Amino acid sequence: MAEIEKKPVKITETILRDAHQSLIATRMTTEQMLPIVEKMDQVGYHSVECWGGATFDASLRFLKEDPWDRLRKFRDGFKHTKLQMLFRGQNILGYRPYADDVVEYFVEKSVANGIDIIRIFDCLNDLRNLQTAVSAANKEKAEAQVALSYTLGDAYTLDYWVDIAKRIEDMGANSICIKDMAGLLLPYQATELIGALKDAVDLPIQLHTHYTSGVASMTYLKAVEAGVDVIDTAISPFALGTSQPATEVMVETFKGTPYDTGLDQKLLAEIADYFRPIRDEALASGLLNPKNLGVNIKTLLYQVPGGMLSNLTSQLKEQNAEDKYYEVLEEVPRVRKDLGEPPLVTPSSQIVGTQAVFNVLMGERYKVATKETKDILRGKYGATVKPFNEEVKKKVLGDDPDTITCRPADLIPDELDTLRKECEQWIQQDEDVLTYALFPQVAVDFFKYREAQQTKIDPDKADKETGSYPV
Repeated sequence: MAEIEKKPVKITETILRDAHQSLIATRMTTEQMLPIVEKMDQVGYHSVECWGGATFDASLRFLKEDPWDRLRKFRDGFKHTKLQMLFRGQNILGYRPYADDVVEYFVEKSVANGIDIIRIFDCLNDLRNLQTAVSAANKEKAEAQVALSYTLGDAYTLDYWVDIAKRIEDMGANSICIKDMAGLLLPYQATELIGALKDAVDLPIQLHTHYTSGVASMTYLKAVEAGVDVIDTAISPFALGTSQPATEVMVETFKGTPYDTGLDQKLLAEIADYFRPIRDEALASGLLNPKNLGVNIKTLLYQVPGGMLSNLTSQLKEQNAEDKYYEVLEEVPRVRKDLGEPPLVTPSSQIVGTQAVFNVLMGERYKVATKETKDILRGKYGATVKPFNEEVKKKVLGDDPDTITCRPADLIPDELDTLRKECEQWIQQDEDVLTYALFPQVAVDFFKYREAQQTKIDPDKADKETGSYPV
């Protein structure tokens, strides 16, 4: 192993995206965030993750906010700090693969509205699903960061991660992120993994993990000692639990060492003071479940991300079958193996989890298979690392499965013009077609709401005879 260069570790702050997505279901409003942006801009973060992931959907669906408007406001406020987003490869921020022209236009508009770094991942680590987004980011001169969805399993050896990292470097990525969404990466495994990647590629390596299993801070310590360039942290009121390790704790840990971040604890304390009442309000209202703040060792036992655990709980509650919780947890790894051992991250985590629930509740495995399970087995999401269970495939798809072996998006014709025509009556800005592309029904509901807000009716102007209002 090459000698490790001891240098300051850089910090990506997640409070404006993943921290509140992980702890309070992405419900923080733009209005709650903006007053602290100027102070956050003074810290000297490597970047602030503030967009993408579930923020787009949640802004429209629950907060009645335009996510593009949020991004523009962040860009206005952050004068010196790079803004970062999370991007689901060919699925963009949605739950299906999109045509290349939609992916390219989304990247173009994300950069035009203020994004500097695009973290691009695929739920199967199928690099074919990342190439279009990487090339588009390169074209727009944004940093294309490819994230490896980290997981455990027979196929996921050190050689696997090294090989995929080399291929990512070859495809034109500017940096690599180890995306440990379930908190499965243990401290000494981090030493080994980061060391091997630093030997194999010349790209900067970033590490993203969650505190769900309780090991994340120790994992960061060993990763930094092994030469990782950047770590993701969350300001303390929204840290730990299913979120990231606390920013201030990691800054203090490396203070006075060769890895010293150089960040000012007084400034970080002011930022924490700002977010603490928002956290307390979320606790009081029930939006923040105290269970999400603890350590869940089942994550390591069943390799199930925290968000997936809460989904399983709510699905079983709806079916009055909460007593089946442990049966479902034990079924999850079996279903995952049947479906080619994919990493459990959006949307594969939902697909595997829902199928496990069906298998347990029906009393017979794959008696009912969801559309998404069928789509994975048909190759519509891409190639899995391991082959499918052929018996399961035959039971679910029958004798004549129509399977895809090419890149799934190769079968999707350009769709931007069609989408534009479908929503032309609602378009007020170029970006609206992309909002519609990702979430058609949610977008139309939002566009109607936006129009109503813009044309607030004065009751005095109502037609006195008919009682109606002018359109």
